[in-house]
Amino acid sequence: MSKVRVGFVGAGGIANVHLQHVSKNEMAMVTAICDIHEETVLDKVKQYGGIAYTNVDEMLEKEALDALFISVPPFAHGEMEEKAAKKGIHLMVEKPLGLDYQTVAKKAEVIKQSGIINGAGYCLRYWETVAKAKEYLKDKKPAMVRGHYLSSFVPTPWYIEWEKSGGQLVEQSTHIVDLARYLGGEIEQVYANMSLQVHNDVPNINIPDVTSMNFVYDSGAVGHIDSTFAQFDHRTGIEVLGEDFRVVIDGGNLTILEKGAAPLNFKAELDVYGVQDDLFIEAIIKGDQNLILSSYEEGLKTLAVTLAANQSYETGLPVKVSTITNF
Repeated sequence: MSKVRVGFVGAGGIANVHLQHVSKNEMAMVTAICDIHEETVLDKVKQYGGIAYTNVDEMLEKEALDALFISVPPFAHGEMEEKAAKKGIHLMVEKPLGLDYQTVAKKAEVIKQSGIINGAGYCLRYWETVAKAKEYLKDKKPAMVRGHYLSSFVPTPWYIEWEKSGGQLVEQSTHIVDLARYLGGEIEQVYANMSLQVHNDVPNINIPDVTSMNFVYDSGAVGHIDSTFAQFDHRTGIEVLGEDFRVVIDGGNLTILEKGAAPLNFKAELDVYGVQDDLFIEAIIKGDQNLILSSYEEGLKTLAVTLAANQSYETGLPVKVSTITNF
């Protein structure tokens, strides 16, 4: 098979990581790169090859692409997923998939009907330590899940605007929410407290910098996730607790503890983005959606939980996730 011709929408931030990995993949080639900032896209084309564009519609019209990486801010998706899917272009879409559930759900339906290979950028699922945790938990019953995403301030202008980013839980901590679903099951109800405590003096900021989200699984298990960008360093992790066992993921590292047994420790060695991107290319070549650990639909389900948390914060009430997903 000839190389998979890959296009990119968005050339800054996380797109750099995808560009690095795809450019190294012997079964893929960077064919086109699009970004609204011409200087940025010209620089990336010099570095990775391909044709430069500043208009996504023009790129989709002129280029024969097999696959497309979409790495744009959550407010800036427009209809690019639908247009690509209808052309049979396989999609890897960075998280979060958007800010409005109905809009993203309609995209998911178009993608499903098209039959293309599709993925959402929940890269943490691809860590070998997460795979070991998933395997260990397959015959266990989680009773409680504790997660955290504790980080520092993001100076990106759109990030600090609620209407453009959806806040930290939707935009960043969504990775931990996704692991809570991946390892613990489907979340049925959420209740969230949020506040702006440390960054009040930042011009135009209207997102909370501290968040605490409690949730209930459909199994009856309970959990909570703490989230902030008021720290000077970066710590993420999740714990799954049950009768006489505890699974602890600290960053990429894993510890499995059982009553009466010596702890089992595993250190993450792989580059999760590299694994994710290589599997996406392999899935396209083999026509095997099952190689993708986080489909677009899975990304939609995680988005629903974070949007429910935002609604809880705004109303002061617990919110059933089904009220977000039923429309």
